[in-house]
Amino acid sequence: MAQIMKLDAKPSLAPDADETLDVFLDGRLKIVQPRNGYRFSIDAVLLAEFVTVRPKDTLIDLGTGCGIIPLLLLIKNSIQQAMGLEIQPALARLAGRNAVLNGFEEKMQVIIGDLKQPPFGPGSADWVVCNPPYRRKESGRINPDPQKAIARHEIRTSLNDILATGSRLLRTKGRMAMVYPAIRLADILARMRAYRLEPKRLQLVYPDLKTGAELVLIEAVLNGRSGLQILPPLLGQGDFSIGT
Repeated sequence: MAQIMKLDAKPSLAPDADETLDVFLDGRLKIVQPRNGYRFSIDAVLLAEFVTVRPKDTLIDLGTGCGIIPLLLLIKNSIQQAMGLEIQPALARLAGRNAVLNGFEEKMQVIIGDLKQPPFGPGSADWVVCNPPYRRKESGRINPDPQKAIARHEIRTSLNDILATGSRLLRTKGRMAMVYPAIRLADILARMRAYRLEPKRLQLVYPDLKTGAELVLIEAVLNGRSGLQILPPLLGQGDFSIGT
């Protein structure tokens, strides 16, 4: 059963001994993260930069982690409302703390729950975003750290689960954006259409000019018309560094 994080009673904002407090955007964004557990990567930042939200939009972030994507969008785009869904209670609590730490307790809601059974009604959002697990459950070594394992492997969810939920939660002509390994580009394009999500914008991310693409950023429209815009490639971390 889903559980809404209570953000009205102020949580402890100071990091514990096993946490770090990281500052970005010249001090405008502060993020508490596990020192050794799952920490957000540049992938989430690139996704937040990629989406084309508007000030009145409502957004749902599936698997919000520490809340980095909705927080970046609230700071840089002043969207109306953001909701982060996270299955891991410890990470959901972090996202709630980070919402308060950055002054967004009125505009950001964090829910502990499974995206396969989302606590939102159909047509709840203008945007659904997701930085999903990249690896199939049976592929590669699974990290012994549970937070990292769930975030990186399809242990609790799958690409089909994510797309089915995104399609259900979007309003008519609503948009979904994801970041995904470039090697699985054919999979995600085909499956998006199976869930009535028409790919509209795509951008490949390259480590450098001599290496093949590692990531792809994709935006799709629910029940949209065909026509895909291929944006200029991104190199490295683009214009953003998680160290700033």
